Amino acid sequence: MLHRGQESTDGTGGGELTVPMAWLYAEYIADELLRTGDLMPPSSFEFRAGRDALALTVFLSDTDGELGGVRVVTHLETWLSLTAYDQPWHEWVRERLDEVTAETAAAGRHSPDLELAHAAWRWLRETELLAPDLNAVPGGVPGAGEDEGPKVWTPAWQLGLPLGHLAIHLF
Repeated sequence: MLHRGQESTDGTGGGELTVPMAWLYAEYIADELLRTGDLMPPSSFEFRAGRDALALTVFLSDTDGELGGVRVVTHLETWLSLTAYDQPWHEWVRERLDEVTAETAAAGRHSPDLELAHAAWRWLRETELLAPDLNAVPGGVPGAGEDEGPKVWTPAWQLGLPLGHLAIHLF
């Protein structure tokens, strides 16, 4: 039995706080993959974009509800294929979020995991980061370094997704 102030991890706490363990675990996996890859400083917005994109991938690909017991190595190929450049990742995320939301509502459940996933997706869609213009003319401005070349405002998910994909490769 739970007492005031204790937390439930399965939503059966009788009105008590439900801990979003699936989302927190997905975020932990994403964070570890990115830190292991050492691609960006953990305090950067790019790192956050990569972490949120990977966390969404991990969370939404868990169709069997086994996230808490997941062995990262067994899922790397799935995550790589979902985050690949030629895949419509953003459409997949939108569709999976809609599916999971509908399933949760049909079951009459409240899911703090799903709320955090929606918040991450909203941030990735609505936040734009200034990034090098990859469509600029090769060579760009003569004598300009990487930080001096043309820049464009890019949705955070478009920066975070390839960063996450590369982190999986480096793992």
